Amino acid sequence: MAVPKKRTSKSKRNMRKATWKRKARLQAEKALSLGKSVLTGRSASFVYPSNEDEEDDEE
Repeated sequence: MAVPKKRTSKSKRNMRKATWKRKARLQAEKALSLGKSVLTGRSASFVYPSNEDEEDDEE
């Protein structure tokens, strides 16, 4: 016969939420950092077309 599972404690639930939110915050920080480095032109790990390439295509 089916038996209901035990209830998850508040502390376990809060731990899981905190872990999930921490991962999201770290990803947001990385994305912001990458965006800033692309705007300043210091990015070495991110490849994107420069304005010079776009001007060559227009001619």
